[in-house]
Amino acid sequence: MSKPNLRDPTEEGQPGPAGRGDLAVARRRAADIEMARVLRTAPLRMASDPSGGAIAHWNHDALHDVVEPMKDHVVMTYISTMERLERRSGRSVAIGTARSGVVTIIPAGSSARWDIAGAVNVVQLYLPNTTLERVAAEADKAGPDNLLERTGHPDPTTSRLLVSAADVLEGSEALDTLFRQQLTDLLATRLLAAHSGMPATYQPALGGLSPKALRRAIERLRSESDADVSLAALAADAGLSRFHFCRAFKDSTGLSPHAWLRQHRLEQAMTMLRDPEASVVSVAAALGYASQTAFAAAFRRLTGETPSNWRRRAQ
Repeated sequence: MSKPNLRDPTEEGQPGPAGRGDLAVARRRAADIEMARVLRTAPLRMASDPSGGAIAHWNHDALHDVVEPMKDHVVMTYISTMERLERRSGRSVAIGTARSGVVTIIPAGSSARWDIAGAVNVVQLYLPNTTLERVAAEADKAGPDNLLERTGHPDPTTSRLLVSAADVLEGSEALDTLFRQQLTDLLATRLLAAHSGMPATYQPALGGLSPKALRRAIERLRSESDADVSLAALAADAGLSRFHFCRAFKDSTGLSPHAWLRQHRLEQAMTMLRDPEASVVSVAAALGYASQTAFAAAFRRLTGETPSNWRRRAQ
C-alpha cells in the first residue's frame, strides 16, 4: 500500500492568519468517524453519552494509514492481542506493542501515520476535552494540561477500566448510562493523574452526604417512574459536582451510585421472581432490560444463577 503524504501535525494550532486555528479545529472529524475510516470496519458495539464521551469495541485488521486530527482524545487498550505498533509524526517515531495491560493515547488535534501489521482487538474511549476540563475543575485542579501521546504504554489500571467498559453492559438503559458516566469520569481522573503534563493532586473527600441529600438521592434511584438517574441530576439534587457527589455517596453507602442501583434492581428482581405468576420476560421488561437474555446475563453475574434456577431454589 502506498504511503500518503503526511502533514506535520505540529502545524495544527500554530499562529497564523486570524481564524486559522479555529478553522483547523472546526475541520476535525469526530473520533468514531475517523476511526471507522482508517480501520475500514464498524465497531462490534458502541455506546455514547450526550454529557460527554463514547466507548467503542473494535476488531480490525492491519492498519497502514494516517490518522487525521480528531475532535476528541482517544484512549485505547487491547484484549488478547500482541502486535507491533508504530506511530510516525514527522521525524518522530514511537514504537510499542499492542498487548493486554497497556494503553495508547491519541490527543485531540494530533495526527500521525500508524502501521500495525496484524489484527487487533481494541477498546477505545472518545473523551471530549470539555469533560477533562470539568473533571479537573470538580477535583479542585486549575485546569487540565495537554494529554501525553502514548504508544503501548504500560498502565494496568487504565487498561482494566477500559476493558470493564466492554465487559459490563447490563442491557438496562438506566444502569448502562449511569455506569458509563461514572466510568468516563473515573477514566478522566486517571488520565489527568497519570497521562497529563503535570500529575493532578486531588483533594480528599470531605465525608458523606447529609441525611437529606442521601435520602433524595436514594428516592431518585428507587423511583419506578422515568426519573432522571444521571449523575448530573443526582449531583444537582445534592448541590455538588459529579466528582464530589460520587465520593460522598460512596462514603455514605459503601457503594457507587451505579453499584447501589444495580443492587436495588437485583433485590427488586428477587422479589418479583418469588411470584409464580410473573414470567422472567415480564420481570425483565418491568426492570427496564432490553431483553430476557440481557436480564438473565446481568442476574447471573451477580448471583451465579439464572433467574429460572434461582426461582426454583427460592420457592
